[in-house]
Amino acid sequence: MKLLAVCLMLAAGIAQAATVYRYVDANGNVTFTNVPLKGAQPMKLPGLSSYSNRNAEGQGSSAPAPQPAAPAPRVPTAYPSVDPSTQRQRDGSRQQILQQELANEQKALEAAQKALAEGRATRNGDETRNYQKYLDRVQRLQDAVTDRQKNVEALQRELGQAQAAPK
Repeated sequence: MKLLAVCLMLAAGIAQAATVYRYVDANGNVTFTNVPLKGAQPMKLPGLSSYSNRNAEGQGSSAPAPQPAAPAPRVPTAYPSVDPSTQRQRDGSRQQILQQELANEQKALEAAQKALAEGRATRNGDETRNYQKYLDRVQRLQDAVTDRQKNVEALQRELGQAQAAPK
């Protein structure tokens, strides 16, 4: 049994060291193979890289040394400035958009709360026999209300930040 294991290990080592040939046929198709064909050119391939669990001192590691990280991209020192009147106009437009989104989201929240109240009050079709279907439907309605509430809170926070921004 040990002899079989040794033979397999040797065969794996030989297969790893096998030569790779590059063959281009008459139509220009490129084929890579380990079988030497007439007109095929042997290729010189770099050795396989490996990684070890050893410490950074490189004890017996055949892996290449890690390259230093690329330098951080340069940040421009002077950003383009916008005149104050243009910035006020942009801030005003942003605030109007946020207020409109908040109003729409509050209406959607009211509709979702109404649908939840109605959904809790009634059972549809086979929900009288299958209580889990009722619970699933009500949970989806509750999730919709929760999503709308989170959206309203986020828009209110954003509006608060927009109003607190220096003018």
